[in-house]
Amino acid sequence: MKRLMLPLLLALCASAAQTAEKTIRICDETGCSDRPQSTSNFDPNRDSRPEETKRLQVLADMANQNPLAAFDLSLRYFRGDGVPRDSYLGLRWMREAGQHGYLPAQVALGRIYLAGLDEMGPDSIEAESWLSLAAQRGSIEARELLLEAQTAKNSEQALYRSREVARKSRFDWLATPYRCSMLRGSAAWYCR
Repeated sequence: MKRLMLPLLLALCASAAQTAEKTIRICDETGCSDRPQSTSNFDPNRDSRPEETKRLQVLADMANQNPLAAFDLSLRYFRGDGVPRDSYLGLRWMREAGQHGYLPAQVALGRIYLAGLDEMGPDSIEAESWLSLAAQRGSIEARELLLEAQTAKNSEQALYRSREVARKSRFDWLATPYRCSMLRGSAAWYCR
């Protein structure tokens, strides 16, 4: 009897091992769980937060029509409030608001370009253009910052001019004429 049981038990264990599926650990916003590998799949195009995406799209549509909404959306992107933090999109929506004449956006753009933002360095010429728009519309803050932007622009231009002179003078020696030449019909060089 024991001889019959042993092969039967081995056969049952082998079939149980074959039917047990491999699992994979999946983690998402709801937590982590082990799921059968045959049922686990990943769809990169699937929106994991459709309500948030819809809400953001409604605000973006509104921002296309209303400079105040564009300014608000810009601040949300800069701060990462309800949306992923993204300075590129923040700057894009801030420019949209500024181009449609929203004064606080024009002043903010002047500040951003004067100081620089994240990986973007300062741009005094762009700062001057936004601040002059805001100053013409009566912003006292923009008038004060405009002087800063003009000073920065002038010093940048002076620095550029001095660098160009230095760069060009570094290669003056290249204009020096040759002193040696090869004699015709031979491999000999003659120097004066």
